Amino acid sequence: MYKLIAAFALLASPALATGLQIEIEGEGANGTVTVDLFDDIAPKHVEQISALAAEGKYDGVVFHRVIDGFMAQTGDVEFGRIGGDMRRAGTGGSDRPDLPAEFSDFNYDRGVVGMARAQDPDSANSQFFIMFAPGPFLNGQYTVVGQVTDGMDVVDAIKRGEGQNGAVIGQPDVMKKVTVTE
Repeated sequence: MYKLIAAFALLASPALATGLQIEIEGEGANGTVTVDLFDDIAPKHVEQISALAAEGKYDGVVFHRVIDGFMAQTGDVEFGRIGGDMRRAGTGGSDRPDLPAEFSDFNYDRGVVGMARAQDPDSANSQFFIMFAPGPFLNGQYTVVGQVTDGMDVVDAIKRGEGQNGAVIGQPDVMKKVTVTE
């Protein structure tokens, strides 16, 4: 009986994830990025990201907003799929509910992964961003979910967007496969 309960707990709890492996390909970046997830800082957000990754929802999703010297944003599982209408990329989320903010005192430094949201602090859903450089103005304003531990060279190569909003023109780089690691 104990083995059955233990097996069920492992299957039912994506919060056991310790990280993500993100295979990126495109005109700019080609390679793998490893992210350690901070389930002690943002357990609800880590659970949501882990569940979406385990379900394959992030596979084929583009980096739709990339601002040089700032960050690369991805994770729109609704409208951000490769081959979709890129004009809508960044406006969607997932079929899961939005999350309440889990702000912390963890600083937005290079390689930090944070949750994207609308103006409402409790509106994060599936989209996330990776910092190219420190962004102290984000500290305490957006939920930190993890840190890149390997592959920052791949992140640095992600195709940049244009204009103030960083919209990627043409074919954006894509998360080919996102895998949950333990």
